[in-house]
Amino acid sequence: MKCTSLEEVRANIDRIDDDIIKLMAERTEYVRQAAEFKKDESGVKAPDRVKAVLERVGEKARKYGAPSDIAVTVYKYMIEGFISLEMDKFNSGGRKP
Repeated sequence: MKCTSLEEVRANIDRIDDDIIKLMAERTEYVRQAAEFKKDESGVKAPDRVKAVLERVGEKARKYGAPSDIAVTVYKYMIEGFISLEMDKFNSGGRKP
């Protein structure tokens, strides 16, 4: 979509940011649920899963024309935060037997 003003560009960016935050909130709920199924700390940290997610993110970014280096970097930080959140839930005993 071609914008005709900076205000229009910013409004579209703000709308997209809102969508991203909503999706992050949804992802957060699934991360909390995932912690319930993990049996140990290595399961929470899941380095093989992290690697696979980052590879997939890079591929998807390239497919959709987004800068893959930025997408992967953003996901690295996001995953670190979610692992911390999962560890808190895991360590508080919030897991299924």
